[in-house]
Amino acid sequence: MDVRVKLNNLANQPLTHQLLADLLKEYKRPNDKILSLKANNFIEPVKKGLYVVGQSVSSERPENALIANHILGPSYVSMESALSYYGLIPEKVFAVTSMTTKASRQFKTKIGLYTYTKLPLPYYAFGINTVSLSKNQNAMLANPEKALCDKITTTAGITLRSQSAAKDYVFGNLRMEESEVANFNLTAISSWLKYSPKQESLEMLIKMIERL
Repeated sequence: MDVRVKLNNLANQPLTHQLLADLLKEYKRPNDKILSLKANNFIEPVKKGLYVVGQSVSSERPENALIANHILGPSYVSMESALSYYGLIPEKVFAVTSMTTKASRQFKTKIGLYTYTKLPLPYYAFGINTVSLSKNQNAMLANPEKALCDKITTTAGITLRSQSAAKDYVFGNLRMEESEVANFNLTAISSWLKYSPKQESLEMLIKMIERL
């Protein structure tokens, strides 16, 4: 099968070096072929060892959340990116924001900016869903409650000392809708409290939502 056809069949997936090497195993020097594909823009590098199919082969691209999962692992998409995905904030998000157990860092790539914020275990592991983004594309995203909690707990300078402060931040700063936040699963958030950073801030969040 022609290499272009093989690549076109994988256009909606991030391509690891290992996947490409397996795809090109009939070549004597698969690594040289990978370099050739890159030079001819058949594949485009995202970071070392990770690629997407080039625009000259297919206009289809993996979803940003799926790419984010592959750039740094373990990780899941959260904060503004997850809140935007669920339609809970009105602003357009320019960076893909994720959480990780590794050191916080960011990746500036040709296809976008990807940021990762460190969270401690076991808090990191709560509230993560596998979301079907499109055909054959599944990614790890925070559920709405965890995305909001992650935003509060990792944003420098944000301490919710009162229900009023929580209300101002969620509805004034983030511009979320009261009717949507009122349906949040408070039992889930409460179960995370003893493991979470900024426990008092999340307690105020819970109390504020209870009064909606």
